[in-house]
Amino acid sequence: MQLAVLGLNHKTAPVEVRERFTLSKEKVRRGLQHLREYDPVHEAVVVSTCNRSEVYAVVGEEATGGDALYRFWSDMTGSREKIDEYMYTFTDEACIRHLFRVASSLDSLVIGEGQILSQVKDAYALAHAAGATSTVLNTLFHRAITTGKRVRTETRIAFNAVSVSYAAVELARDIFGTLEASSALIFGAGKMAELTAENLLGRGVKKIYVANHHREKAEEMAAQFGGEAVDFDSGLEAAPDVDIVVTSTGAPHYVIHPWETQRAMRERGGRPLVFIDIAVPRDVDPDVSDIQGVTVYNIDDLEEVVDEHKQERQKEAHQAEAIIEEEIAAIREKLQYLSFQPLMARLSNRADKIRRRELRRALGKLPRLDAAEQKVMEHMSRMIVRKLLRFPMMEINAAAGTEREQFYIDAMNSLFKLDFIGEAETADGENDHHRYAQQ
Repeated sequence: MQLAVLGLNHKTAPVEVRERFTLSKEKVRRGLQHLREYDPVHEAVVVSTCNRSEVYAVVGEEATGGDALYRFWSDMTGSREKIDEYMYTFTDEACIRHLFRVASSLDSLVIGEGQILSQVKDAYALAHAAGATSTVLNTLFHRAITTGKRVRTETRIAFNAVSVSYAAVELARDIFGTLEASSALIFGAGKMAELTAENLLGRGVKKIYVANHHREKAEEMAAQFGGEAVDFDSGLEAAPDVDIVVTSTGAPHYVIHPWETQRAMRERGGRPLVFIDIAVPRDVDPDVSDIQGVTVYNIDDLEEVVDEHKQERQKEAHQAEAIIEEEIAAIREKLQYLSFQPLMARLSNRADKIRRRELRRALGKLPRLDAAEQKVMEHMSRMIVRKLLRFPMMEINAAAGTEREQFYIDAMNSLFKLDFIGEAETADGENDHHRYAQQ
């Protein structure tokens, strides 16, 4: 067994690459439902946000494990592009450390931001519901979520932490000097859009317009902030009254195009217009930046703003790293044995199934035994199985995490035919898989 993560993020790939690999929940769900087709990938969780797309997996030790994981990634994203220079792979302890840092927001564009922990929880819940996790990833993600919570409660890393929306508003303030004479148009009505509206009003913006695919959501958000809802398809018609356009939709395509922007600029009489696109995939067509008087910033341009505040949280980040190392040490020994748990469960179930079948046959030939005598027979059969399996189980445990691990897995599967169980026993195995998933 090997833990592995394959992915890309804001540190390794620019937004124009990341947006091509952003995964919707439905894409992830469909991919995970077909996970069994990618042997030897045994378990998987997909984390996809505006700044990262990653697959955490349990793969077999065989050389084809990495190839199968990459194939799963490619099929799920629907892309056959060769982007190796943007991607990373971490295995085993490095994979654990990466996940724990992600869940603790130490690997985020904005160190200390709170959204990523919820995104990790949601990604795990989706994979669990799709039947794509079992013993190892259940254990790993529960610990990752616990680690993220510890970091947020035991350090001040989230204290005064800037968010992407805050950074976007700070960028606008740097451009205009003051926002008190400005109006803003926001495309989108989700959480990020709401936070942006709050920050804009906090910086003195006089009026906010809201455009959203669902008009009622736009009206609800506009009412919340004392603004005005406008039609999504003609949102830029409000452009003569605004100086800043912030886009934060979940659209898979551009929602701001050059032709409508050119028309809006003619109506503005040459007054400059700033677009701040914090969506991935991007909402604003890059060609819009070629229009005279228009400036377009995307989410990667916010890094400079974020860096100004990063020093304030470096001390807390060091403390958070120490917590992560504690959690890695705590889970290291536990994970050492988890690779064998499914094998040990199958072996134990197989032996117990045979025991129960033979006991029924024996009791059928001894009809005069009373309940107490039958109980003695039951106990004796259990003890025989337990003692027969005791030393093989001890050897399996001793091999966990060593170079002998795969040898024992292959040997036990071959000797006890654990890969070739009957239909009834397969059902037992699925129930066992479910029991471990619940843990």
